[in-house]
Amino acid sequence: MATTQVLLEKAGTVQDRISDIGRLSQWTLMRRRFMENRLSVAGGLVLIVFYLVAIFAPFVTPYSVDALDSNSQYAAPTALHFINGHISICGVTQTLNKANFTWVYTTDCNKAYPLQFFAPGYSYHLFGIIPMNIHLFEVPKGQKFFLWGADSQGRDVFSRTIMGSRISLSIGLVGVTLSVILGSVLGTASGYFGGAIDNVIQRFIELLMSMPTLPLWAAFAAALPQDMSVVKRYFFITLILSLIGWTGLARQVRAKILAYRTLDYTMASRLAGASSWRIILTHMLPNALSHIVVVATLAVPFSILGETSLSFLGIGMLPPAVSWGVLLRDAQQLSVVESHLWLMIPALCVILAVTCFQLLGDGFRDAADPYS
Repeated sequence: MATTQVLLEKAGTVQDRISDIGRLSQWTLMRRRFMENRLSVAGGLVLIVFYLVAIFAPFVTPYSVDALDSNSQYAAPTALHFINGHISICGVTQTLNKANFTWVYTTDCNKAYPLQFFAPGYSYHLFGIIPMNIHLFEVPKGQKFFLWGADSQGRDVFSRTIMGSRISLSIGLVGVTLSVILGSVLGTASGYFGGAIDNVIQRFIELLMSMPTLPLWAAFAAALPQDMSVVKRYFFITLILSLIGWTGLARQVRAKILAYRTLDYTMASRLAGASSWRIILTHMLPNALSHIVVVATLAVPFSILGETSLSFLGIGMLPPAVSWGVLLRDAQQLSVVESHLWLMIPALCVILAVTCFQLLGDGFRDAADPYS
């Protein structure tokens, strides 16, 4: 009975979708089809939260990424307690375990310190322009609060992970933007003009695609000088990711253009005297736009994974830059991970971000064909 009801509901949805064709605009149909995929909507909302947190990272983080505390080496995540109507942390006592020479932290809730929200802390520039010192939460001066624990130098993992999201998340968008431009332009030129232009572009694409991606990334990144500034290294790592990631899109755009250039409206435009660029910009690229958006969305997580892999291997972003890949270098040794599991939290952020992009891409892929 339940199965029959589900089938009837699906049939009703299909009938409603068919009746809307010709009555609603293309974008309205695409938006409705996307909203039907709840996992894609959820993934998009999570990504919005990720990017908002990255934009306002200095406000969200209680400590500077370079704030060292030799007395808090590998401090465990600080537990939160609800004491006297306030969200509080307990006092912490540090002792040395002489058996294995590691620090042991014990809590004493007889000394409770309430969290202070929207309180002053270290100074920063919001959006790189507005000087501020207000943070989402702080603790009384002299106390330490490590939401996700501390690393080997007593630096707050939460603050460094949030600040590291700026590089890891933005490098995917910037790299994919450059890849989309290269792939769209070269794929369109290859499919529309054909002949020698098509042969040269396709042979070059085959050459790049025949090379293993990670070793090629590593070779380019290893060629960068070690003393390069953070800004320059960010620019070149983004360029490396985009120069290798455009080939698949170019192949797919070429296939679309080959189909479009034989259609009636393209032939009519050519007979009416329209130039090649006008035909490409007016008729071909707009028709391929939905496909390009889908491919670009699915390519972003691969750029994020590329930066994380390169930085983890020590040939991507390097300290003092902070990214998820740089943070995961602290978790290269199994003994460290076994004792201090919180150092793997940046890896969870990578997994969550990549998964959400994949879900979002699936939703865009379905929305690109709202008539199916």
